[in-house]
Amino acid sequence: MTGVLARGAGLACLVAGSRKALVCGCGEATNTLFISTAACPWKAVTAWSVGGVRRGTPWAPATHSTGSCITSPQHTMTEQRRGVWDLFRRVNFGSYAVLDNVGEVSLPQPVPAHIPRPPYAETGEPLPPPATPDIHSLSGEEAMRNACRLAAEVQNAVKENIKAGMTTEEVDALVHNRAIDAGAYPSPLNYRGFPKSVCTSVNNVACHGIPDDRPLMDGDIVSVDVTVFIGGYHGDCCETYMIGEVDDPGRHLVRAARRCRDEAIALCGPGVPFYAIGNRVERVAEKEGVRVVPCFIGHGISNYFHGPPDIYHCYNFYPGEMEPGMTFTVEPVITQGKEEVVLLEDGWTAVMLDNARAAQFEHTVLITDSGHEILTEFKGNGGQ
Repeated sequence: MTGVLARGAGLACLVAGSRKALVCGCGEATNTLFISTAACPWKAVTAWSVGGVRRGTPWAPATHSTGSCITSPQHTMTEQRRGVWDLFRRVNFGSYAVLDNVGEVSLPQPVPAHIPRPPYAETGEPLPPPATPDIHSLSGEEAMRNACRLAAEVQNAVKENIKAGMTTEEVDALVHNRAIDAGAYPSPLNYRGFPKSVCTSVNNVACHGIPDDRPLMDGDIVSVDVTVFIGGYHGDCCETYMIGEVDDPGRHLVRAARRCRDEAIALCGPGVPFYAIGNRVERVAEKEGVRVVPCFIGHGISNYFHGPPDIYHCYNFYPGEMEPGMTFTVEPVITQGKEEVVLLEDGWTAVMLDNARAAQFEHTVLITDSGHEILTEFKGNGGQ
């Protein structure tokens, strides 16, 4: 599950050029963040992603009242700006269904009492992450391998079953039941109030889509972001699936997004600066004729869901170097069009402002003495 772009007020120093962020609801944002919405210009707003209605009412749809620059209803101005943008847009992104709202969302799936839960399972509020990245012991590394192995197996079950006509709620039920059957808790469930067990992002939905009753259609692409919690640790991975006959621009986007992730992971190893990941992703995206959506980042992952280090997928100057024993995600969101993103009223669903499609691939990576290990790489039913 993708993190927010920045933690703290240092964003301007971390992201190259004038690129800024829309802050989404899953992150550990604190202090001051630079955000963009369709309703206001770039301004600094205090940590709106962590307050508001989700606290104490985890299943309620989120609406935000976060500062004088945010007007209500936000989605109305979003539609107005989209309409103006569409008048001038000349780019043909291909043939696909554009999603601009959320369908009917059912109640969350129950979790049996015997399943160990992360700290936020009941309250919706995660514990504060550590100030610095975890350096795992050998036992910690093995616990991470176990969690990531299960995440990969659940993701593979999605790959084997997803098809046209299947609703994303049915995908959610599949992920939830596979996790529960293995004795794991589906990590997204009630994380900061997220109402489902997996994120499903279709076509122009960039990230954090909430599973609903819309059937997948021939020609859709859908990103399925699976995270499980077992043995006290989280494992996190995402794949983008092509449903039926996807047009050539969509197929190119999916291939490019996978390449962006894989080439960034390939350079990981001890002593490599964190900023190298974003720089590599940007260069690959430029060669492929696609763009990085900079407001979504990878994150450290351990017994906490999101924590340090922040993994930027755009050109950046994030400090620090990789060390053996660190685990983090690499998960760029890649789009056909411009990088601007709009957050819908549910507080989670992030859609591309220009209605272009987006695709995402993610792995959890362990830094080793000699390089790296991809923990969420599925290696068949015989295990990893």
